[in-house]
Amino acid sequence: MFCVIGERINTTRKSVREAVVKRDVNFIQKDVKKQQAAGAHFIDVNAGARIGHEMEDMKWLIETIQPVIDVPLCLDSPDPSVLEMAYGMVNQPPMINSISLEKDRFDTILPFLKGKRCKIISLCMDDSGMPTGAQDIVDRARRIVYAFEDMGIKRDAIYVDPLVQPVSTDNAKGVMVLEAVEGIANELPGVHITGGLSNISYGLPKRPIINRIFLCLMMMAGMDSAILDPLDAATMAAIKTTEMLLGKDDYCTRYLQAIRAGEIIA
Repeated sequence: MFCVIGERINTTRKSVREAVVKRDVNFIQKDVKKQQAAGAHFIDVNAGARIGHEMEDMKWLIETIQPVIDVPLCLDSPDPSVLEMAYGMVNQPPMINSISLEKDRFDTILPFLKGKRCKIISLCMDDSGMPTGAQDIVDRARRIVYAFEDMGIKRDAIYVDPLVQPVSTDNAKGVMVLEAVEGIANELPGVHITGGLSNISYGLPKRPIINRIFLCLMMMAGMDSAILDPLDAATMAAIKTTEMLLGKDDYCTRYLQAIRAGEIIA
């Protein structure tokens, strides 16, 4: 089943940042309950926007969110001390978002990961910068997976992010990442592929339709997870429909359930 990581609890969003500053429990709890009801499998929690307050904000968010949802959290921070604190608070094995191959970042986070029960999102980013071709992305994914496997981390716990780049600046970027996803899926079976999709439409009008169609193409190439807004009903409908068309929904069960629930409207 396609894994949806709900992206909405991020203090870079003005409304969330204001709610965190005011310690507005109702605002945050209402949002995460809606995300879970819409089909999110993980709730991403990012408290990094208020410099100097990330630790206390993350602690408050976890205390606020966990009592009202049943799905696990995706702990989103580059700071190992914040992750260590957050990991100690969660009541289910979390997802960690995100790690990269950049040496300083990778070497810093490895000690935190040892012995932890969690899933890991890792970006195909290294010290040379953004990838320049599909094979470059696949090569970086391979390095990520082998490094984690050397630590005893199973492929089913690894989520690779191939780094979607805007087609508005280079119309080959969409094809590049689609080819990379297909390559990762073929060369590294058992590894999950995730990421944020909205970069593909940056700088273009009518971005939601671009994002949704690109998501369907990425799913066909092998992507099985995404960080997105689960309250976007059209995107969630596209996921269920694409899964059905790809033969990943036995007897069209989830599709038909969504139709009966009014979640898919022609």
